[in-house]
Amino acid sequence: MFLHQHPYQPFIQKDTKKLIVGTLPPPRFSTGELLEKDVDFCYGSYYNSLWLFIDKIHNLNLRFDNSQKAIDQRKTFLIENKIGICDIVESAEREKIDASDLGMQNIKLRDVVGYLKQFPHIETILFTGGNSKNGPEYFFRRHLKDYNLKLELVNNEVPRIHKFSLCHSEQRETSKKVRTIKTVSLTSGSGAANISISRLPLYKQLQAKNPNFNTFDFRVMQYSEFF
Repeated sequence: MFLHQHPYQPFIQKDTKKLIVGTLPPPRFSTGELLEKDVDFCYGSYYNSLWLFIDKIHNLNLRFDNSQKAIDQRKTFLIENKIGICDIVESAEREKIDASDLGMQNIKLRDVVGYLKQFPHIETILFTGGNSKNGPEYFFRRHLKDYNLKLELVNNEVPRIHKFSLCHSEQRETSKKVRTIKTVSLTSGSGAANISISRLPLYKQLQAKNPNFNTFDFRVMQYSEFF
């Protein structure tokens, strides 16, 4: 059994307003066996397209390699745009050493709500996936139950949007101590999500107008609203 420990601590600043929440990077990031185009940072897998989307949206000319420069570019973008990263899985066990969310067992979650309380400027959570089993939204819903909280649906169209109220003290003495946090379940950057994208009416409409429009373009369009 392989113990898959998250290799990175949460990246959050005092003024962070948006928080990216995923699960775990591929096991090679925990073992240090990076590929040539991997970046040793959150979402650094070249095959996880989050940074490719962000690079396209903002024309950042990011490096995709093992250099410190590549790491610094990503940190600078996050800091300047008040975006943080706090994946929800701290560790998991795997029988097969791969990046499948479904393959995770004996999962230990991070206290994301604790971080939300610690950093009061966070107003939006961006899930890098939906509510499918062992996805980030799925785990977050389970995590909220520990605090007797739950998500309230705001918009059921992809990307689905929810909200919940967070109190900064055990007693709700005044309304000033309660803040509303929005969650956005973005379409996963994994190749497996391409099938679900191809079934969406909006994607079919856009591709009918432009046959060159693809699933990468669809994600860039979707992510640009939130990044």
